[in-house]
Amino acid sequence: MKTCLVVDDSKVVRMVARKILEGLSFNIEEAEDGQVALDKCKAAMPDVVLLDWNMPVKNGLEFLIDLRALENVQQPVVVFCTTENDMAHIQQAISAGANEYIMKPFDSDIIESKFSQVGLL
Repeated sequence: MKTCLVVDDSKVVRMVARKILEGLSFNIEEAEDGQVALDKCKAAMPDVVLLDWNMPVKNGLEFLIDLRALENVQQPVVVFCTTENDMAHIQQAISAGANEYIMKPFDSDIIESKFSQVGLL
């Protein structure tokens, strides 16, 4: 079973994502900011990271840059999931190593579609 790390400072968003992803047969880990997420990735790398942009401590982009800099690890698929929907943010995320981009609010169809596009389903 594949593992997804849901990284969002909103407990409600993490809960909704968990429900959707468990329905798609993923094991779920959660992190409330980018630093907690990076620590979890160093301990046990997930198959995919569903990543918010705006968080305290370490935001999503800072997390992604640090994650992609890790050496000798199997890099996960990273799907940004954020309200930041202008082209500048999207290009910045893709340039930093994001595989896909989902706009909030999201639903199960959107998650299933994006996860299929990146080969996770």
